[in-house]
Amino acid sequence: MHTFRKLKVWQRGMDFVTEVYTVSAGFPQAEQFGLTSQIRRAATSIPLNIAEGAGCGSNLEFQRFLSYALRSAYEVMTASEIAQRLGYCSPDETQALLSEADQTAAMIVGLSRSLG
Repeated sequence: MHTFRKLKVWQRGMDFVTEVYTVSAGFPQAEQFGLTSQIRRAATSIPLNIAEGAGCGSNLEFQRFLSYALRSAYEVMTASEIAQRLGYCSPDETQALLSEADQTAAMIVGLSRSLG
């Protein structure tokens, strides 16, 4: 079992959730149950899966949850690009989200490899 609050990747994931919520607050009201909800759920899934995996009894099980977190990071990347194409966020906001998602994804992969 791992203490998830001490994991840098979990801390970064928590910061990323805040960033996604801030950017998506500017999306149109009509997207409240569409893209806004989707990008927020994907972002929150990152630290949630890291925390859940940290509570698992084996490294193999933890790696499985890290793979879910990684897929959620990729989902946020795609949703960010969709939002930009629809004009819901600026290229700078999109680039900031993509950069943070890339760095978080790299940390997830690094942690997963260290467990295997």
